Amino acid sequence: MTRFVIAPQWQGSSSSRAMQLIDGAEAIAGDLPRAATTALEPLPEAGDAQGTPVLRASALVRMRERIRDAVSAGADDHSVTIGGDCGVALGAVSAVADEDLAIVWIDAHADLNTPASSPSGAFHGMVLRAILGEGIEPLRLSPGIAPARVVLAGTRARDAEEQRFIDEHGIRSISADELSDPEILAEAVAATGATRVYIHLDLDVLDPAEISGVAFAEPFGARAADVAAAIRRVRERVPLAGATITEFSPASPAAAVDDLGTILRLVGALA
Repeated sequence: MTRFVIAPQWQGSSSSRAMQLIDGAEAIAGDLPRAATTALEPLPEAGDAQGTPVLRASALVRMRERIRDAVSAGADDHSVTIGGDCGVALGAVSAVADEDLAIVWIDAHADLNTPASSPSGAFHGMVLRAILGEGIEPLRLSPGIAPARVVLAGTRARDAEEQRFIDEHGIRSISADELSDPEILAEAVAATGATRVYIHLDLDVLDPAEISGVAFAEPFGARAADVAAAIRRVRERVPLAGATITEFSPASPAAAVDDLGTILRLVGALA
């Protein structure tokens, strides 16, 4: 059985549309089975950095704990966490992490900056690096997932520090075009040797022609049908430990309807 955790976190985003991530999470939640859904309330405060280089760190720490606890409460089932910004993945992965876990990061952006290298100070550009065990306490996984257990998919916007880290650790990368062959991603995951997989899906991995409600669209993205097929093939090869879908920030609650068909197709692949 699939459980859903709705995590309308916006504090990790650098977008001027950050608050609309709440609308996006709630729009998706409206089409999910209520009995299988745990909806977390948005935090009432923006949070502050607390002397760290991470913007709104205090709120992010609180949400990490709430998300981890909500995902852990359904330990017998796999959970799909619906963001909010992609920083919600840290709490969700925290609930299922172990040395047998691979991470598939399906995202236009690598999210591999450190607090020191981040050009914005926004956590959504650091979250995968935090899952790998680097960053500030308590906004990092300890122990982190080994880089050899990570597969990037559809990533096409990388800062210099992110590219350096990818090259240094030989992180597996699958292009947006390669997602059209579902076997390529499945083979990359199997090659990690992991016995479980966590799949993170940031909606900006899609081509802008496929979705409008994202704040950081990048050209030459993937087709939703290809992403869904690749996810299904990965799940046939390696058991799913959990997943996240993030960064849906529609221009208005009414505009969310335009993208929900595409998003629910992807939810179906993960559920």
